[in-house]
Amino acid sequence: MELIDEEVQVAGRRLKLLRPPQADELIDEAAFDEDEFLPYWAELWPSGLALAEAVDELELRGLRVLELGAGLGLPSLAAALGGADVLASDWAADAVELLELNAERNGIVLRAARVRWDEPEPLLAEAPWGLVLGADLLYERRNADLLLELLPRLGPDALLADPGRPFARGFLEQAAERWEVATEPAGSVKLHRLRLR
Repeated sequence: MELIDEEVQVAGRRLKLLRPPQADELIDEAAFDEDEFLPYWAELWPSGLALAEAVDELELRGLRVLELGAGLGLPSLAAALGGADVLASDWAADAVELLELNAERNGIVLRAARVRWDEPEPLLAEAPWGLVLGADLLYERRNADLLLELLPRLGPDALLADPGRPFARGFLEQAAERWEVATEPAGSVKLHRLRLR
């Protein structure tokens, strides 16, 4: 896989980040046919940047933090820089491998694991998490449905960043039945803090 090396500002530090130059070039027809898998993980999304900035402002020292759908993992990197014990998870093996490499290149200690939301046992085994993070997770209905079921089982506090994907509104309406939901703008993105009642 071809990678480019760029610098990204995260948690007050400039990090060297390896990433694919074009996510479209990573599309695997067989993987798409099997599971409609697209390499969303390979993009540097505005939601990931906004969530990393929000995480940088939190007091996380000693807190156990889980990121779902981490992709390039900027929020996880920010949480680890803030002193959290971080597990960054994604269902793409390439994402997990690259996140581990980027953490190592920048002297950041975190764990990364390949986990599917419909097979969440590795995440549940360590629950409850002090904080669950997610950036731009609600782009498909199946993701929103799985997240509604999974999130309460992972921990009492979550911070999600979303640019206004079609399924975000319905997700938040249903989540509000069990969670206190507070939303605030962060540039072109909205940050949603969910706390279990």
